[in-house]
Amino acid sequence: MIRWLVRTPPTGESQSHNKEEEGLEEAMAQKASSHVGVCRKFKPHFLMVLAQMGYTFLYFITEASFNHGMNPHVYITYRHIVSGVVMLPFAYILERKERPKLTFALFLELFVLSLLGVGLTLNMYFASLRYTSPTFLASMVNTIASVTFVIAVALRLEALNLRNPRGLAKVLGTLVSLAGVMTMTLYKGPTVRNLWSPLIHIEGKSSIHENWLKGSILTVASCITWSVWYIMQAITLKRYPAQLSLTTWMSFIGAAQSAVFTVCIEHRRAAWTVGFNIDLWSILYAGVVCSGLVIFIQLWCTEEKGPVFVTMFNPVSTILVAILAYFVLGERLYIGSILGAAIVIVGLYLLLWGKEGDEVYIIKSEDSSDQTYEEKDDRIRTITSVKKDPLHGEP
Repeated sequence: MIRWLVRTPPTGESQSHNKEEEGLEEAMAQKASSHVGVCRKFKPHFLMVLAQMGYTFLYFITEASFNHGMNPHVYITYRHIVSGVVMLPFAYILERKERPKLTFALFLELFVLSLLGVGLTLNMYFASLRYTSPTFLASMVNTIASVTFVIAVALRLEALNLRNPRGLAKVLGTLVSLAGVMTMTLYKGPTVRNLWSPLIHIEGKSSIHENWLKGSILTVASCITWSVWYIMQAITLKRYPAQLSLTTWMSFIGAAQSAVFTVCIEHRRAAWTVGFNIDLWSILYAGVVCSGLVIFIQLWCTEEKGPVFVTMFNPVSTILVAILAYFVLGERLYIGSILGAAIVIVGLYLLLWGKEGDEVYIIKSEDSSDQTYEEKDDRIRTITSVKKDPLHGEP
């Protein structure tokens, strides 16, 4: 007869072993949750940097297309038609349950929003390019963040407490970023010597007829309407919290508005013809990436962080354009541009640090409201337990 002897470990050893496994599991869970928390915290920052990278490549593709002879206003119309067609199926399928009912008043609001973001702003922006220089235009666009901050504070969409260090950091960061932009524009300094010959040559000649008064008025007007557009996004998202559908509506309505404007000023049929060349590729890239994906990212970040957060990343595109233009296109890079870019980064960091204070304040206020609610609930439970009301039981 064979007897099987099974030796079981002592109870103390098994308990200690189980505690060690539980400790390891808890440590791994905490580590994973911390990584997830970091990713969630910096997700808007990462998405906005990606959005500015998309705008960076748009600059070079659009410049090549305009030099090739593409009409800017026709380009805006086609670009948003492509964006609307691409975003429509995603908006219809993914936001079928989230999309609110479209009323006439809401449609008028979407019409004004599209006019500010597409029909009016972009057409004034590209029209001003005919009368000024690209450098002047790019520097003025970077002032949108400061204008948006002022409007947001005036409308109480942005919390500002000057007695708090983080509130001062937001004001100081906005002013420092504006100073960096002005440094990049007004101060050139010595030229940085190119390390190698240009890798890419953009052919064609840009037709710029300098009329600084008309160009400056158009540029300033486009920056103001652009800032109002960012502010209005935050307001519209409260009534229409469907980013994909909102992007699609703005694309189609903005394309229609731009088409009407273009027909009024451009009477040549040849201007509407697009061949299988750089014009087509610039329209497809701008429609899918910039007017579609990037606008959706901006709407999401606006809902999460506010319009000031979104606009403060605009100088990142200017810095990336200067770097790529120097290394790839062989354009001149000045010390003033490098100094201004460094100042802009410092200002951006200050503003983002100040914005983090808003989130801490919101979390604390929510915690305090939860605590007061629990205290009230405990008091109600105590009173009702004395009365033995059957309607109030254990939570």
